Amino acid sequence: MFFVAGVKNTSGSGRENEKRSIYQTFREVDLLNKKKPVTALKPGEDRAVLLGLGMILASFMMYFVLGITILRSYADSVWTEEGLCVVLNATLTGDVNCSYSCGSDCWRGSRYPCLQVYVSLNNTGRHSRLHYNEETQDASSECVYAPRCQKDSAAMHSAVMNISERLKVDQQVPCFYDPNEHREMVLLTRIYDHSVVLHSLLWPSCTLAGGALIVVMVKLTQYLSRLCEQMGRIKR
Repeated sequence: MFFVAGVKNTSGSGRENEKRSIYQTFREVDLLNKKKPVTALKPGEDRAVLLGLGMILASFMMYFVLGITILRSYADSVWTEEGLCVVLNATLTGDVNCSYSCGSDCWRGSRYPCLQVYVSLNNTGRHSRLHYNEETQDASSECVYAPRCQKDSAAMHSAVMNISERLKVDQQVPCFYDPNEHREMVLLTRIYDHSVVLHSLLWPSCTLAGGALIVVMVKLTQYLSRLCEQMGRIKR
């Protein structure tokens, strides 16, 4: 009888072990299926975060480059006030010699007419010499405009004459001057004004916002996935 009972117990325990092994097998397969989307999604999330961080780093580098170039030139400019200049006199005083490159270690000479323009600031009453922009003011202290030196002197002459005709037609033109009167000359245009600075800051700002948005969206997606997983466990 003990032998028979032992045989029955052995067969019963074997069936239970078989059921447990089958249950564990299905359980492991179920867990693997649940883990597959997570493991497949994680590398993509990591790449997205790296992309966002790279965009943020690139935007800071662009801010640095703009800070030492455009923003510095804009901040160092003394011609900050805009006024209305009345043209008093515009005369051609003669030709100015310049040199242009014609190849490696090759320089040739050319000429362009020098146009001198004197204006009066209507809101200050002072008389000043007019220059086209900051580069012209540095290149020539006498002429209103210094065109890029080239072989075709007729083209440079035409550019200067176009400015002369414009000033003759428009006796009153907007100009920029130094309110502290450290510089007597006034400028017709500025190389780096408010619009140029704003446009130069637009692209790095968009890159920074895009990178930050990518990182935030990835972190939000991860948070929502963990929240859904926790809610699923609670329901079980």
